[in-house]
Amino acid sequence: MAILEIVKSPSTLLTQRCKEVKKFDKKLARLLDDMYETMVDADGVGLAAPQVGELLRVAIVDLGEGDDVIEMVNPVITAIGGSEIEVEGCLSFPGLYGEVERPFYVKVEAQERDGSLYELEAEDYEARAILHEIDHLDGILFDTKIKRIVDPEEFEQVDEEGETE
Repeated sequence: MAILEIVKSPSTLLTQRCKEVKKFDKKLARLLDDMYETMVDADGVGLAAPQVGELLRVAIVDLGEGDDVIEMVNPVITAIGGSEIEVEGCLSFPGLYGEVERPFYVKVEAQERDGSLYELEAEDYEARAILHEIDHLDGILFDTKIKRIVDPEEFEQVDEEGETE
């Protein structure tokens, strides 16, 4: 496995719609493994293929809560519900945080690295992370959805007060 370079805004790679994966082979498996390694190294919770220079419909999410890593190949959103505004950041926008409104619930159909189909339902932070990564696959960046920019010092104040989000 290798740690890949994360593509940063304003690269045009980030604003292009990605191509559907047609070959489920060792190259795809290596990409998924490298993306995971890169995401962990960057202390992220999700990463999409265009963020490492690959215009493929591939994304991963790992909340680090003992759950399995979610690998999504050719994901399609089949249902959404609810709405909430929470603070988001993005590995392609270092230091930028903002309040973004997203659905509270999402249902997704996707493929595993071997091409088999599966369905996934998620809520709250997990749904937010999945939707953020699928946006990347459509060339939609979170900075276009920010309702209010949040200063990183606001996080430090919350930590000092002993509160968590």
